[in-house]
Amino acid sequence: MAKKTLKVTQIASPIGKPKDQRATLIGLGLNKMNRTAVLEDTPAVRGMIKKVSHLVKVEE
Repeated sequence: MAKKTLKVTQIASPIGKPKDQRATLIGLGLNKMNRTAVLEDTPAVRGMIKKVSHLVKVEE
């Protein structure tokens, strides 16, 4: 059974946002605009994406 993945792209800058949101982006493997990370679809990753949903675009 293949594991599901999510393609997450940073679409906004974390400048002026709380430090924890910046740390969450780094945890997702994103730290620059338009950078993309392919991540495993887990509840932990979903929670991190939800926290910074206004800064990222997600494709299934």
